[in-house]
Amino acid sequence: MTNAYNNHDEMNQGQRRRSSIALFMASLLVAAAPLSAQQPDRSGPPDLGPPPRLELPPIQQLALSNGLRVVLMEKHGVPLVQVNVLVMSGSAYDRRDKRGLASIATDMLDEGAGSRDALTLADEIEFLGAAIRTSSGAHTSTVSLHTPLSKFDTALPLLADIVLRPSFPEEELERKRKSQLTSLLQAHDEPNAIASAAFNVALYDDDHPYGGTGIGTEESIRSFSVAGLREYHSRYFVANNAAIIVVGDVTPSQVIPKLESAFGSWQSGSIPETSWPSARQVNRREVILVDKPGAAQSVIRIGRIGVDRHTDDYYAIQVMNTILGGSFTSRLNQNLREDKGYTYGAYSNFSFRHLPGPFMAGASVQTEVTDSALAEFFLEMNGVLDPVPEKEITGAKNYEAFGLPGQFQSVARIAGNLAEIVTYDLPTDYFNRYVDEILAVTQSQVRRAAREYVNPERVKVIVVGDRATIEAGIRALDLGPMTVLSVEEVLGAKPVMGQ
Repeated sequence: MTNAYNNHDEMNQGQRRRSSIALFMASLLVAAAPLSAQQPDRSGPPDLGPPPRLELPPIQQLALSNGLRVVLMEKHGVPLVQVNVLVMSGSAYDRRDKRGLASIATDMLDEGAGSRDALTLADEIEFLGAAIRTSSGAHTSTVSLHTPLSKFDTALPLLADIVLRPSFPEEELERKRKSQLTSLLQAHDEPNAIASAAFNVALYDDDHPYGGTGIGTEESIRSFSVAGLREYHSRYFVANNAAIIVVGDVTPSQVIPKLESAFGSWQSGSIPETSWPSARQVNRREVILVDKPGAAQSVIRIGRIGVDRHTDDYYAIQVMNTILGGSFTSRLNQNLREDKGYTYGAYSNFSFRHLPGPFMAGASVQTEVTDSALAEFFLEMNGVLDPVPEKEITGAKNYEAFGLPGQFQSVARIAGNLAEIVTYDLPTDYFNRYVDEILAVTQSQVRRAAREYVNPERVKVIVVGDRATIEAGIRALDLGPMTVLSVEEVLGAKPVMGQ
């Protein structure tokens, strides 16, 4: 009975399975019928949907009892906190004979602070699973803390010691001095470093803050002293010349008392007034060839003085530059890399700062095609002066719009972006409105921005490469007067180490 029952049940199960399979196949045939009549369109990529709107949490403007500005964005969901202390001082504030002071002073902040020496401080930070970094630019210096929320209370006093109470030990200064001099020595063999220095000097006068390098010269680096570092710190690292940016899993009621305990005693000071000379715009095309005998590649920099961050043409320039050289699919990169194979990448960019920064187009190209690459650069720079097709403009605007959310994927990146709002006093809804502003750029605005700010007839052309191989080809292009320099004429004599 048992066997008969089992055999009968197995027969019924087999019939049910076959019936289910038949019904399933029939449903596939029914579903497939309309699909076979609708062939996919493979003639081009699918249409993009509308760019995603970036809706950031509110940017909260707060202050401590001493007036220190606090900018807070709550970012809940991941138990992390980013705190950036932003000080409004950088290489642009260095005296001409003390170039590099801001850089080395900021670099020295975490080499001993409070009662801790450099190694003890580093060990305590590492033990917490936190990270504290220092950096400086032309107009700002930053000390940043990235920490798990659970370690925030312990890490914050370490950050405060580094910002407020650095010890600037003599032995650490000597180590940093040797490191800076070594970097200067190595720069003599780095074509990109040579090209950057030559470009800055060509565009800006020697007394302009953008006319040198942030690292300084051998003479200035050797002149730095502990007393000088302390004087710099006391002059610029004051509460009324700083702001604190906080992003993470905290609320104002949680974080403000802790910041008050750590930074509430930070004193204000008398900030020195600084004035900078106006930069003279390039008024003709000139070529500067820096001889690097035996160089396998030529480094090209082409540019002129651009605009400051508050220009009304900011969004039009962004779209125009994306088309010219600001993306992988830009005209410069498609021409010199994809079509010609002259380089691994060609680009252009605008440096937006408090003062008009440079516009620059550049690439590292094979030595034997240096002249051909220069010709293609000017072909594309002249081409963008003509009306750009609407389809290309739409693509550039979409590139900018779709790429924006990726800049806000971590608390560290968000804090870095908020620094732009603080540094340039932008409206707090700046990033939420960015996509709309980009999408509103018109064809005529792109053309006007190109004609106003690219101007290939009035640029400095810097080429670092093997003069014996490339000079004749460059001269044949008849780009303008040429000056030939040695590496030492650009960077100065090589530092003598061991002194």
